[in-house]
Amino acid sequence: MPEEKSEIKNNSPRPNASASSLEDDKYVAEALSGKEESYKKLVDKYQKPLYFHIRKMIKEVELVEDLVQEVFMKAFHNLSTYSNDYAFSTWLYRIATNHTIDYLRKKKLKTLSINEPYKTKDGEMEIQLPDETYLTDQPVIKKQRKQIVQQAIEDLPEKYKAVIEMRHMEEKSYQEIAEILDLPLGTVKAHIFRAREMLYKALKDKKDKF
Repeated sequence: MPEEKSEIKNNSPRPNASASSLEDDKYVAEALSGKEESYKKLVDKYQKPLYFHIRKMIKEVELVEDLVQEVFMKAFHNLSTYSNDYAFSTWLYRIATNHTIDYLRKKKLKTLSINEPYKTKDGEMEIQLPDETYLTDQPVIKKQRKQIVQQAIEDLPEKYKAVIEMRHMEEKSYQEIAEILDLPLGTVKAHIFRAREMLYKALKDKKDKF
C-alpha cells in the first residue's frame, strides 16, 4: 500500500501534494465522469471550511450559508475548467473569495434586481441590472420581472416550490422551514440548493429580454 501511494504522488503534477489533495483530485475526476456521490463527498469535506472562510467577510450567519451553497454551485458548474496543476482547495477558496467580494460589491451598488419586488434578504437569486436610466415605464418593467420570477417559481416541482416560497417570499430561516415541513435540516438545505439551481437556469435564459 505505501508503494501505491508513492506512485500516485509521483504521477501527480504536484509532486508535494498531500494525501487529502490527491483525494480531491480523485473526487473531481469521478464527478466529471458522472459519479454523483463524488460531488457529495466534496461538499461534505469543504462545507464547514468554506463556511468559516466566508464568515470572515460576512456577518449575517444565514447569508453565509447561502453563499456557501452558491460557491458550490458555481464550482460544480465550472468543474471542467479546474486544472490539477494546483490544489482543488486553492481553486475552490478562490471562487469563494471572489464570489463573496462580488456579492459585497453588488450590495453597495444602486441596482434593480429581477426579483426586487420580493424584497428578499438573500442576494443569490438576483440577476443584477444596473439602474443607469430613469425610464417612465419602469413600473411596467418591474411588473414584468415579477411575473417572470413568479412563473419560474410556479413551474418548480412542489417540494422545491414550497421551500423557495418560505425562504424568499416569507423570509423564514432554514430551521423554521424544517420544523414547518417536518423535514431534516439537511434535506431543507438540499431542496433549497436544488431549487435555486433550477431557478437560476430558468431566469438566466430570460435575462436578455430586458
